[in-house]
Amino acid sequence: MADNCCESACGNETAKADPRWRRVLWVALIVNAAMFFVEMVAGAAADSRALQADALDFLGDAANYALSLAVVGAALTWRARAALLKSLFMIGFAAWVFGSAILAFVNGTAPDPATMGAVGALALTANVGVALLLYRYRMGDANMRSVWLCSRNDAIGNVAVMLAALGVLGTGSAWPDLIVASIMAGLALTGGLQVFRQAVAELRTVAL
Repeated sequence: MADNCCESACGNETAKADPRWRRVLWVALIVNAAMFFVEMVAGAAADSRALQADALDFLGDAANYALSLAVVGAALTWRARAALLKSLFMIGFAAWVFGSAILAFVNGTAPDPATMGAVGALALTANVGVALLLYRYRMGDANMRSVWLCSRNDAIGNVAVMLAALGVLGTGSAWPDLIVASIMAGLALTGGLQVFRQAVAELRTVAL
């Protein structure tokens, strides 16, 4: 527990002393907000649940980055509370994607693989760039860790969308799209639970 306390405190001091952390968050916020609109329009046009799920993930991440900006340099209690709220966003996103995949299985048709592949590649470029900017902060407190996990999961999800596009192209079926949407939901759920546990642990530390 002592190591965790030190890690959280160090994370806060890093955020206070390093103005690059705030600039990185602003870049991540702008990139994610822009990609939400791009992927939502493309997902609707291509009838791709994986693209639509990724678009909502971009929206959730933009909200997460905005929340992180609001608590930069704040006390550990507030940063842990922000991380706790973000973990609930991630878990809620996972639930939405699972539900969307089930509905698409019942009613959906095969999406357009060309649009999926092109937009997936654009999203991957955006997320890899943001992930590289955030990499140095991946071992900070729960709030900083949640930002890193969101970006990492997004990059993995973009690769999966591109693989789904190849699968749809090869099979003419919606199954690859639905499978990838479910994988993305699993990543969001896993990351959300990790952040939730760390945030709860930090809140308990402050209470002692």
